[in-house]
Amino acid sequence: MTDAAADPPVETPAGTAPRRGDRPLPGGRTDTWRHPLPVRITHWINVAAVVVLLMSGLNILAAHPHLYWGLRSTFADPWLSTPTVPDWLLIPQGRNLAEARNWHFLFAWVFVINGLIYLLFGLVTRRFGRRLWPSRADLRGLGASVAEHARFRFPTDDHARAYNVIQKLTYLAMVLGVLPLMLVTGLSMSPGFNAVGGVLLEIMGGRQSARTLHFIAAGLIVGFIVVHVGLVIWTGFFNNMRSMVTGWFVIQPPGSTAGPRRRPPNDEGEAP
Repeated sequence: MTDAAADPPVETPAGTAPRRGDRPLPGGRTDTWRHPLPVRITHWINVAAVVVLLMSGLNILAAHPHLYWGLRSTFADPWLSTPTVPDWLLIPQGRNLAEARNWHFLFAWVFVINGLIYLLFGLVTRRFGRRLWPSRADLRGLGASVAEHARFRFPTDDHARAYNVIQKLTYLAMVLGVLPLMLVTGLSMSPGFNAVGGVLLEIMGGRQSARTLHFIAAGLIVGFIVVHVGLVIWTGFFNNMRSMVTGWFVIQPPGSTAGPRRRPPNDEGEAP
């Protein structure tokens, strides 16, 4: 799921920071300002943190690859048993619970602090309101957006300047739902945190429930990453990567799309 570009530089409302203007390119294309520096920096820090968290988390899970609900782990009847993970997917490589926990806790703090910086930037600049919150018009167009996604056809012209409604709802679900769930369940399993606020573990339904919910949240994050990276590639890998490195994104001429193109019907008398 690709991020939204800056709005067209028409008139800057009073009291807001001026936006960078578009830069015309040959062939009817436009270079537009997309990602400010804080977004780019926090994005790449987040990428590194999530990779380490997932790989160290797999190492922690490998110590007991079974999930349960409630207070205790009933070894004979797990809710879910996970398959063996190859060593190259683990941090550190090879099963090492103590070191894996050290890596996991360290990068959990990196992830949280980096996320708070991104959240603060989005709130202060009102970026979240402009980019993520769906309008009534967005919600009315949900069906059309679903159909567009089902055909794997995504606009790369001026329509690419803004999130579609599925992108907005997905990002909101991640920011307001999945990531807080990951944080709360992780904290509830921490012995140090339980010594201060043990009630959190009770809210989760017990340590095993917290562990299972933590795993589910991690799975949802992996699913989001797979779809996100897939759409980055599908809608123009170089252009999307350039925008997350330099901040500038190329808008294609009107009517341009990424994905299968419709074949126009043959004229009468024309051979098929």
